[in-house]
Amino acid sequence: MMTTRRLSAMPGSHAWFVLGMLCFVYVLNFLDRQLLSILAKPIQDSLHISDGQLGLIGGLYFALFYCFISIPVGWFADRTNRVNVVSFACVLWSLATMACGMAATYPQLLLARMTVGVGEAGGVPPSYAIISDYFPAGRRGTALGLYNLGPPIGAALGIAFGASIAAAFSWRYAFVVLGAAGVITAIVFKLTVHEPIRGGLDRASASPLIGEVASGFVETLKMFFSRPALVLAALGSGVTQIITYGLGNFTILFLMREKGMTLGQVALYNSLIFGIGMSAGIFASGWLIDRYTRRYKQAYALLPAVSLALAIPFYIGFVWTPTWPLALLLLIGPTFLNYFYLSSSVALVQEEVRPDQRVMSGALLLLVMNLIGLGFGPTYVGAASDYFRAAYPDHSLQMALYTLVPFYFLAIFLFLWLARVLRRDGRPTPNGGIAS
Repeated sequence: MMTTRRLSAMPGSHAWFVLGMLCFVYVLNFLDRQLLSILAKPIQDSLHISDGQLGLIGGLYFALFYCFISIPVGWFADRTNRVNVVSFACVLWSLATMACGMAATYPQLLLARMTVGVGEAGGVPPSYAIISDYFPAGRRGTALGLYNLGPPIGAALGIAFGASIAAAFSWRYAFVVLGAAGVITAIVFKLTVHEPIRGGLDRASASPLIGEVASGFVETLKMFFSRPALVLAALGSGVTQIITYGLGNFTILFLMREKGMTLGQVALYNSLIFGIGMSAGIFASGWLIDRYTRRYKQAYALLPAVSLALAIPFYIGFVWTPTWPLALLLLIGPTFLNYFYLSSSVALVQEEVRPDQRVMSGALLLLVMNLIGLGFGPTYVGAASDYFRAAYPDHSLQMALYTLVPFYFLAIFLFLWLARVLRRDGRPTPNGGIAS
């Protein structure tokens, strides 16, 4: 029988430890996911696959499993021990990552990558809810911003270790070694992290009762898609992810094939760019959210809109410049500015819904974001590159990446629309957020 005891409003040392563990699991989540794009060139050379096939396996096929599995996983996690769900998910995607390194054909690699997607579907949504039950409103933007450092750190470590292992031995060893690290981490996570009280830190008229009946699947589904602010946050984030995933899945292949970088140079320079640039952007966005949303609710939307507008000239310059040193310098701009949307949208959704709806609401946010961004972005860029190859045999990826520019403007439009909704309807919610 669960108690009605509230957790302390101020996060203690254990809360920060849990946040650190969740962030590290997220690092491995994103690291394993990004290995395919990091090692695209040697994988293509070994398995003889095209840009289009690479885009499908890293985009649409992966997204279909990752997105739709996340919904039942979110519903299940809202009713069970979320720590157990994260632990099992980490084991599953790590074993599947090891299987990627053993693939001898494209179908075998495809099957292993789909299994990675199934496992990773159980990692992020429960983690959002766990963090929201360890950190109170007003501190969640910073906490979620720190948690969302997982992707840049994972990308940086994946580039550094994955490319280094592949350069020294084989791309296959990189998958096996880094997958094994995930299995060990899952065991440590299970032994050291404890399930928090659901809603224990939320301001409400009555004390949060853990024994209350959780919202039904259909109820949460209807709630999410009936709220304009939540839907616009998801759509704006999804269109932004067309850019981030479309670019991210082909950046290293683009730099190696069309700008002349080597795996050794990638391991050193790209890891620094992604590790520092993306981390700084995500951390800065979390800090700015907590600072400005206390007074201006529309800051949840204006921060991503402004950052994306500032990123456009840097992105065009990165794609255009003929030398990789200047390309890397210009890449710092999009790497820093493209990810302000993430902490904004996650914090908005977690603030806007009831504690018993958080995991599934986070899963629904990821469903929309990833179906649009992860599903379409890499698939589109890979197909566009194959299309341009006949006319631009040496610069097909460059032409494909140019076509991502209009998506910047579409994302900015959606976030400005969201800002208008938040400004128009700004009633306080029980969780300290805003109603839409």
